[in-house]
Amino acid sequence: MLELSALRDAIINGNDELALEITRQALKEEVNPVELINKWMIPAMDEVGRLFETQEIFFPEMLIAARAMKRALEPIRPLLAASGVEPKGRVVIGTVQGDLHDIGKNMVGHMLEGAGFEIHDIGIDVPAEKFIEAVKTHNAHILAISALLTTTMPEMQKILELADQSGLRNTIKIIVGGAPITQDFADEIGADGFGENAGSAVSVARALIGEH
Repeated sequence: MLELSALRDAIINGNDELALEITRQALKEEVNPVELINKWMIPAMDEVGRLFETQEIFFPEMLIAARAMKRALEPIRPLLAASGVEPKGRVVIGTVQGDLHDIGKNMVGHMLEGAGFEIHDIGIDVPAEKFIEAVKTHNAHILAISALLTTTMPEMQKILELADQSGLRNTIKIIVGGAPITQDFADEIGADGFGENAGSAVSVARALIGEH
């Protein structure tokens, strides 16, 4: 019988082909896809986040593990959609207008998806209005905004102001992050959370939807 702990290890070690192969085999053996996610995949990404926080692994290893998680999810996504299984929450994520950086944003998106969230990545250089439109379109619970340049940080405040004007602030939680962003800045503009890195962004998102 298939040893499912190997799926957890494959993700942690960043072996995307093995993670995909094990997932496919597990589904053939009629293992519940929700069990695969909750019992093996999410704990794997939690461990990756812990290893990153304790500096036992670094950004490249974290990125490789996140990609392995994404590969393992490929055959599961259509099954979840067909069965009507609800994600932990829906997240719209993007990089603000004037900023073309996407590695950090992509990492946060991968980690959140690995934690069971449904991700809608709207890309880089995104105007404030498009963030608001995407939140409405996808009925998002969380809006995650990234900026890697100090010159584009004011765009975050613009997005929050538009969210207020659109009447969305009572229905969504807003997380900000990126190299120049601090907790003080997040507090100053009225964000609901600050993700110092991909691992902490997951913890913040979980707390904001009431999951501990």
